Amino acid sequence: MKRLRGWDAVLLYSETPNVHMHTLKLAVIQLDDLGGAKFGVEELRKVIHSRLHKLEPFRFELIDIPFKFHHPMWRENAEVDLEYHVRPYRVDAPGGRRQLDEAVGRIASTPLDRSRPLWEMYLIEGLADGRIAVLGKIHHALADGVASANLLARGMDLQDGPAADRDSYATDPAPSKGELVRTAFTDHLRQIGKFPSVVRYTAQGVSRVRKSPHKLSPELTRPFTPPPSFMNHMVDSTRRYATATLSLDDVKKTGKHLGVTINDMVLSLSAGALRKLLLRYDNRADHPLLASVPVSFDFSADRIFGNYFTGVLVSLPVDVEDPLERVRAAHDAAAAGKESNNLLGPELVSRWSAYFPPAPAEAMFRWLSNKDGQNKVMNLPISNVPGPRERARVGGALVTEIYSVGPLTAGSGLNITVWSYVDQLNISVLSDGRTLEDPHELTDAMVDAFIEIRAAAGLPEELTIVETAMAP
Repeated sequence: MKRLRGWDAVLLYSETPNVHMHTLKLAVIQLDDLGGAKFGVEELRKVIHSRLHKLEPFRFELIDIPFKFHHPMWRENAEVDLEYHVRPYRVDAPGGRRQLDEAVGRIASTPLDRSRPLWEMYLIEGLADGRIAVLGKIHHALADGVASANLLARGMDLQDGPAADRDSYATDPAPSKGELVRTAFTDHLRQIGKFPSVVRYTAQGVSRVRKSPHKLSPELTRPFTPPPSFMNHMVDSTRRYATATLSLDDVKKTGKHLGVTINDMVLSLSAGALRKLLLRYDNRADHPLLASVPVSFDFSADRIFGNYFTGVLVSLPVDVEDPLERVRAAHDAAAAGKESNNLLGPELVSRWSAYFPPAPAEAMFRWLSNKDGQNKVMNLPISNVPGPRERARVGGALVTEIYSVGPLTAGSGLNITVWSYVDQLNISVLSDGRTLEDPHELTDAMVDAFIEIRAAAGLPEELTIVETAMAP
């Protein structure tokens, strides 16, 4: 048995009927190397079964504590019904990028069943060029972006782990109510003992902010005041999904030419694209948006579960018309956001989350998810996660692309997540049904924003075609 850390538990409590807290990992797979051998859902189930010992979180079962006396626990070695968890799915013809994206949106529109280990996997057939896709739907309480990347790498044999495959697994017995209450009481005493160090950590952060010669920008002061926009409202339970692929080398060279990082480029593309949509739907883009950018504080290569990140608030310069000025503003805003986060302490929210009482936290998130108004903390989350640098295989078949996206949050109907994979920068956008009828509006606008930046910088507007990726 393992207690959910505070941050993991908060991600669980924040789930409501219209705010689903699962993340999505999508791998597109080429079957040519299998020499005509079949790779269907039964073959995928065999692969997953043989590797469950490397994918420990897939065997975690959520156990609630009686009377919600403490955060839930993970029963670490639960039974896994692969007939349930690994499912077949077929996309609509002709099986291109848009049809795959539509299928992912439909799958993402239903929450995970908490009475089972909190993941599902879909073998998606019917893609063009004889490809298939594997979609992993994993609850955020299980893993953050870094842990998910490590879990994915281990499942695809890109990361060291237990070497041999297995064909059987021992299961742990379910705990008694008395055992759950006793361990909860013991853990509460332990948390009380840690409380002075949390207060000290907080005081040190406040002291660093006060002594810093750099003042926080108006957009990053507390309480936060993100501007109202077309994306900020009570979200519905429908999910719509869209992807696009850019050449990672194109993005790197453009960033190097402008003296900024890949993360700065991702923020700049997002700002340019969102500016276009704000002008279309709100008829104005006269105020910076507030983006929450997840930043990990534990990059351990062997960590495959848990959440060790904080959301760095970054002012997104959608109000800047000139594309090169927008890149510079995004770079400066990211630097200011990171500085304020480091001054306050990157683990501040994570440490305090351990003291969130379950029942009141769940009630608060239910109220927030049903409130028809803007998110009071941010406009949207934007993530940039470095994925595998070498090509992966599943059951001997080559993985040509990997995409990932995080969940929507209360009052925020968009999520932009970017994963790099070998030579690709893969963009994913998740929307609810009210925000965008077709989220490809946003992915297309991000590609256009990249072309606009390159043109303004005097670089060729023609982008490198990524041959391994699906056609746009």
